[in-house]
Amino acid sequence: MELLDGLRIGVEAAFVPSVLFYCLIGVTLGTLIGVLPGVGSMAAISLLLPITYYLDPTPAIVMLAGVYYGAQYGNSIASILLNLPGTASSAVTCLDGYPMARQGRAGVALFMTTIASFVGAMLGLVALTLFAPSIAELGFRFGPYEYFAMMLLGLVAASTLASASAAKGLAMVTLGLIFGLVGTDVQTGVLRFHFGYPELMDGISLPALAMGVFGVAEVIRSINRGRQAHEGQRVRLRSMLPTRTDLKQSRGAMLRGSAVGGFFGALPGTGAGIASFMAYAVEKRVSRTPERFGNGAIEGITAPESANNAAVQTAFVPTLSLGIPGDAVMALMLGALMIHGIQPGPSLITQQPEMFWGLVVSFLIGNLMLLVLNIPMIGVWVWILSIPYRVLYPAILVFIAVGVYSVGNNTFDVLVVAAVGIFGYLLVVLRFEPAPFLLGFVLGPLMEENLRRGLQLARGDITVFLSRPISGTLLAICGLLLLWALLRVGLRRMPAGGKKSAG
Repeated sequence: MELLDGLRIGVEAAFVPSVLFYCLIGVTLGTLIGVLPGVGSMAAISLLLPITYYLDPTPAIVMLAGVYYGAQYGNSIASILLNLPGTASSAVTCLDGYPMARQGRAGVALFMTTIASFVGAMLGLVALTLFAPSIAELGFRFGPYEYFAMMLLGLVAASTLASASAAKGLAMVTLGLIFGLVGTDVQTGVLRFHFGYPELMDGISLPALAMGVFGVAEVIRSINRGRQAHEGQRVRLRSMLPTRTDLKQSRGAMLRGSAVGGFFGALPGTGAGIASFMAYAVEKRVSRTPERFGNGAIEGITAPESANNAAVQTAFVPTLSLGIPGDAVMALMLGALMIHGIQPGPSLITQQPEMFWGLVVSFLIGNLMLLVLNIPMIGVWVWILSIPYRVLYPAILVFIAVGVYSVGNNTFDVLVVAAVGIFGYLLVVLRFEPAPFLLGFVLGPLMEENLRRGLQLARGDITVFLSRPISGTLLAICGLLLLWALLRVGLRRMPAGGKKSAG
């Protein structure tokens, strides 16, 4: 009855013309901003934050939230069509989305991305509505030991992202960890590996790294191969519809991706990027045909897309119920709430029921708006592929340069993205996958911070990571995954060795 009463309050608060209007503005701006590489929801919310001073609290937060989850829809468009991710979460979509576009299935890829995003958002919304107290309590139990073990599990699973050997995947994860060491040590303030460049004091820019290793590298590779423009793909409703096989393969992937995203989104400090990588790794692990991943597997799109959208919804759990922002965007949302005199915490639901439940219901309305807005636009987005490459490539490079510069207003980042692009092209030539490298870069600093914090609390006793139930279980899973990888390599080599000795 309390849930029904809350939903009734939310419907009354959300179905107000002003709230609906600002919800539409938020999701529309979020989608358009998401399409532009590098200009993410963080920059958009920062620009819109002063406008909320003149709005009532509910429409203000609804608009900012619409920008946040609307950008998740838009991020996948450039990733699928141009292999150009603007965020870490959309970088995973490149792995199978871009091959599908090259196979002439861009319409299907975008259609299934929209459906998976909607499913993930809805399931994340259900989790937010039903299990917010439980999820928040579970997240509150996570300390540095559990976070370290969870991120180590993510790095071990990342080695399975590589379509080549596990050794190459682990090598790329290690390389990503090394790149993540650049910058200022958080605990001691010591500069590390900055090579005399003050611009590297804050580390290497993540958007520069992602767009360089994917976008610029793809431009160089395509020019080197002398590719010609695609023939204009006439996208009709029939050509956008997935096959029965696509639907069969996507159903389980969307459910698993939503579960992974809902869990990781509710944990402070993780976010949609880690949820997407983990969902992709899980999907490849459970697949009977893992060799399809990286070559246009539909699950490689639906799993991470449902995960990052579910994570965006449940990311509001620690922010609203505990007052703990999960990432930088949630920190901005927390600031917006405080500007309006609203203090997030366990008492928010009882003291501000119109705010909480109105926000929950607005998520449902906003995602329905996104579904209606995005499906008719698929033909327009696919039309991009018909643009001649002599026009498209310079435009892509301009978007990359402008997007990277807009993140930190730093011309040095433009040079970084160019250098990383050349490095990414060399990785492609040597048949190394960039996805584990990017995940190692994202998780490495977080894992190091939690490892050192845990050791300080335990006074140097490393066994505490094994003695705690959650961290010990996660570390045991890491060991089993590594053991299974070694056994699999051994089993593959045995027949070849037997034939060689027999000959």
